[in-house]
Amino acid sequence: MNKLPLTLDLDALRSFVTGIECGSFALAATRLCRSTSAVSAQLKKLEQQCDAELVVKQGRHLALTRNGEILMGYARRLLALNDEAQRALKGELLQGEIRIGMQEDFGESLMPGILGEFKRHHPGLRIIARVDRNPALLTALDDNALDMALLWQPENAPREGKLLGQCQLEWIQHPELDISTLLAQGEPLPLVMFENPCLMRSRATACLDRAGIAWRVVFVSHSLSGIWAAVQAGLGITLRTRVGMPGNLRVAGGILPSPGNLGIMLAQGNAADTGARAKLGQLMEAALLNVR
Repeated sequence: MNKLPLTLDLDALRSFVTGIECGSFALAATRLCRSTSAVSAQLKKLEQQCDAELVVKQGRHLALTRNGEILMGYARRLLALNDEAQRALKGELLQGEIRIGMQEDFGESLMPGILGEFKRHHPGLRIIARVDRNPALLTALDDNALDMALLWQPENAPREGKLLGQCQLEWIQHPELDISTLLAQGEPLPLVMFENPCLMRSRATACLDRAGIAWRVVFVSHSLSGIWAAVQAGLGITLRTRVGMPGNLRVAGGILPSPGNLGIMLAQGNAADTGARAKLGQLMEAALLNVR
């Protein structure tokens, strides 16, 4: 009789997939409600089962080995089938359509992983996603073009939604930009900003005005990628959170006055609430625990 093939551990596969999606097994442990040591032990068990190294460290991040890349595709399919079977037995399969908007900071960093996980859990649900700036997302909600949107909390414009937390605003610059010398020489602080209206632009200029620091906008962008490119080129300093900050930039520290915090809000559209909206909101709230 032929020996049966080894059965891969689904819990270990889930830790493996979540660790890569989070970029860290410590963050994966938080999402999975397990200890970091338990998740690490599961990865070691999975590598023993596969008789292959699956991940390697690259700086502060994790990268898949060749064998890890092969396993990842199978792991996601196995987990999706397992989860779909569980939901089918419980009558929890979601159908229909959900339209979600997200502010650029979240669209480029957090949301791909969140939406990917949600789609794997609910393959029968159609997801329509839009990445845009706050004013456009708020207008889309009012026009019933979106069911929900993850955005920066609007100032002086209350609307229905849930405040998920606060993010510290930071002055972000290229390491070679000498802010101290500019201030000592009385030079206006060069700013890289979105065009108006912009919450962070307003917060930045008001903060500098209160501190008596001269400033001038030297670069205006219509996209977040343009903001990061200009700062990486050393053209000036910007005000953002650490969400999605490129690794070759740094926070200016205590050189400039603190601009405070900015709330993260999950705003709701006018359509009736659904189970899909509630489940996706819970997933986003859990993911944001790791970035505040």
